[in-house]
Amino acid sequence: MLGITDFWTYVLGVVAIILLPGPNSIFVLSVGAQRGVRAGYQAAGGVFLGDAVLMILSATGVASLIAAYPTLFLVLKYAGAAYLSWVGVNIIRSAWRRWRDRSVPAAAPTGEPPAGMQRPFRRAAVISLLNPKAILFFVSFFIQFVQPGYPHPELSFLVLGTVVQFFSALYLSALIFGGRYLAGQFRERRRLATGATTAVGTLFVGFGIKLATASVG
Repeated sequence: MLGITDFWTYVLGVVAIILLPGPNSIFVLSVGAQRGVRAGYQAAGGVFLGDAVLMILSATGVASLIAAYPTLFLVLKYAGAAYLSWVGVNIIRSAWRRWRDRSVPAAAPTGEPPAGMQRPFRRAAVISLLNPKAILFFVSFFIQFVQPGYPHPELSFLVLGTVVQFFSALYLSALIFGGRYLAGQFRERRRLATGATTAVGTLFVGFGIKLATASVG
């Protein structure tokens, strides 16, 4: 079908992979909880853009250069690790600064957004793009389901990419509205808000460390 082999196997694989927690989904959930539905969808839009760029790079063969040139992989790896760690540290600092300043509401709907969650569209897009492991994943995963010799492989990649974005939109929407519920809990419980935000920041630092120690394989 349209140059795609084992379509339903691909769909099941996509669902399983999307459900695995990662920096993108954690960031969208956190933005939804801290800043509301609108900002949550701005972050989701950044994820969609970042993933779309990675898929285009994979389909055109550009992303395979990362596997062919280890130095390029190292540059992207450490840049991505540094960015994720920087976002995490800013989130942690913001959480504890708000805890010390008792005059600031725990999750105020107005006012300055927490550090690390400003400009959610841009941050989410950068988090997606500075992830060489994600690029390598798209390369290896997509190629398995594109029929060799099909005259219009761009159509195959379009369908495969649409499936990824569809299930990603469903999942991120659930996270955003789940974050909206959490926001209500955070407004009533300052200690819970501080602890949860600190945990999110720690996760981002952990994602950065994991990426820094990742290998091409």
